[in-house]
Amino acid sequence: VQLQASGGGLVQPGGSLRLSCLASRTIGGVRIRAWYRQPPGKQRESVASITAGGAVDYSESVKGRFSISRDIAKNTLHLQMNNLKPEDAAVYFCKWTNTYREFWGQGTLVTVSS
Repeated sequence: VQLQASGGGLVQPGGSLRLSCLASRTIGGVRIRAWYRQPPGKQRESVASITAGGAVDYSESVKGRFSISRDIAKNTLHLQMNNLKPEDAAVYFCKWTNTYREFWGQGTLVTVSS
């Protein structure tokens, strides 16, 4: 199973992007789907997550600006990012976790610059 992240790009401060993460096939028993990011020269950090039951959680730095959603039937996870700031620039990764293991996507680059 592969996770394919897409939707990154160059955006001006204050702009928006929508990231998507598509699974190559259905993954059974997924407990949580999440987005992480890794800014240049920094460690990977959690951005947002959504549980199987639909409970969402966000890092303090993105609350009120980012929104995570999923389409289980389409094996897809999304991250709507609004009011982007230069500090949001990073490689964004998706991660799905089921009972047995974690599945990571390859990352998509988000650049925020004027």
